[in-house]
Amino acid sequence: MSLDFAKLRETRAAHPEKLAEIYAARSRREVIQGDGRLFIVAADHPARNAVAVRDNPRAMANRYDLIERLATALSRPGVDGVLGTPDIIDDLALLGCLEGKIVVGSLNRGGLRGASFEMDDRITGYDINGIVRDKLDFAKMLNRVNLGDAGTSNMLSYSHEAVSQAAAAKLPIMLEPFMSEWVDGKIKNDLSTDAVIDSINIANGLGNSSAYTWMKLPVVENMARVMEATTMPTLLLGGDPVGDPSEIYASWGKALELPGVRGLVVGRSLLYPQDGNVSAAIDTAVKLVHG
Repeated sequence: MSLDFAKLRETRAAHPEKLAEIYAARSRREVIQGDGRLFIVAADHPARNAVAVRDNPRAMANRYDLIERLATALSRPGVDGVLGTPDIIDDLALLGCLEGKIVVGSLNRGGLRGASFEMDDRITGYDINGIVRDKLDFAKMLNRVNLGDAGTSNMLSYSHEAVSQAAAAKLPIMLEPFMSEWVDGKIKNDLSTDAVIDSINIANGLGNSSAYTWMKLPVVENMARVMEATTMPTLLLGGDPVGDPSEIYASWGKALELPGVRGLVVGRSLLYPQDGNVSAAIDTAVKLVHG
């Protein structure tokens, strides 16, 4: 598809005030409508210095290529919205890609991949005030709990404040919890059933109200047990794109049948599919979510 990047660059340089006008005039939709299910495309990885996809360590580093892939995804029928940091969401807004879509602002991207302070995952993207200012539709936080790293206590404090502020603003906020640990100098998320349940129990209680809290959870073994750990509306995340795509799709489809599961939030595995066909990968996921 043809995107006017020259106009985007010129607007950013000469008329940044246009962004506020675009957000004020953007057509919006209800979060829950139709079949009540959601398919959101995720692209907040680069802000945390996580740009690798499979065996390509720099796959998401080309911003123009990433935006083109996102624009393609958002043009496909059945794609309900997009998740990103302000830089990406602003690009998509300037290119006219957000009309009628659910826009999810990503908050804490400060836990940079590989950093010594990775667990002290600070809010360096959107905050709740910024999401409300731009009339976006949803907030998202990453909640990695590392019992062996004191930075986790700060993350929990930031999360409490964000969930409380979102509830006050009547803004849905999805929490993405993991139990994590340092392994050979890198953070590894524990994807065992019990660990995912433990992470949900911690996330369930964040904030001074749970009225607007959603969960964003990995697909792991025994998802029926996992979904018994929360009454919050839940979206499934795609995770690292490893393995046979057909097996991944099958696991998503099975989990989507469980009570409480309302859809998918998937990024790299669909934006950078093994065969390179973004439209086909997106359409396959749409069928799983919306039938």
